[in-house]
Amino acid sequence: MSSAFADRPSKKLVLFDVDGTLTPARQLVTPEVLETIRALRKKVVVGVVGGSDFVKIAEQFAVPGSKETVIDLFDYTFGENGLTAYKLGKPLATESFIKFVGEERYKPLVNFILHYIADLDIPIKRGTFVEFRNGMINVSPIGRNATIQERKEFEQYDKQHGVRAAFIKVLQEKFADYGLTFSIGGQISFDVYPNGWDKTFCLRHVADEKFEEIHFFGDKTYKGGNDYELFIDPRVIGHTVTSPSDTVSQLKQLFAL
Repeated sequence: MSSAFADRPSKKLVLFDVDGTLTPARQLVTPEVLETIRALRKKVVVGVVGGSDFVKIAEQFAVPGSKETVIDLFDYTFGENGLTAYKLGKPLATESFIKFVGEERYKPLVNFILHYIADLDIPIKRGTFVEFRNGMINVSPIGRNATIQERKEFEQYDKQHGVRAAFIKVLQEKFADYGLTFSIGGQISFDVYPNGWDKTFCLRHVADEKFEEIHFFGDKTYKGGNDYELFIDPRVIGHTVTSPSDTVSQLKQLFAL
């Protein structure tokens, strides 16, 4: 481990998913979670790895009345699974979804997605059905403009009717030759990115530190969830959580906080 982390008594890295793990989906982090992360950081190196873009992650860790940002709170900040990355506040190398896919192959993909959503019969639809990000696209059948209450209602509807899972199955068959992974995350959407650009991508940025252990806490650790690949990676010790308060409880027990 480099001199950058010489102040930590333990050569361990602890990584966290965002939505459902450190914060409620797309909502602000609580003082309890912040306090726990600060206490943990005195012992080990900490990082956050979200599927959302960096701006959205930063919003969720914007503490009212404080100038502290997400890159101040964590040693590593990984947006879009690590395709946007910061180490001790400094940016690391990035990758591009559109460069990988190419404009000519991207257009049939996004056109098909929009046509599919147009024909989809679900209780409500809002806006922003495809969000283009640096390292992936995010697809939402209800639309990302849905309110927090509408998101909760869609999540329950999706659990009963499997809207996202059925959508993904169609895309996997239609675009089998594209080399893409389709991964459910959050309450209302799924991510589409090149194979291997899942959350394990972030491990490329930490390999040089040669940590003795890497822990990862996530809520969507089941197959098809966007925490699954990192959760089962042999380089990582995975922990499944059910909520931010459960994360805090597990951290206190595991790391004697």
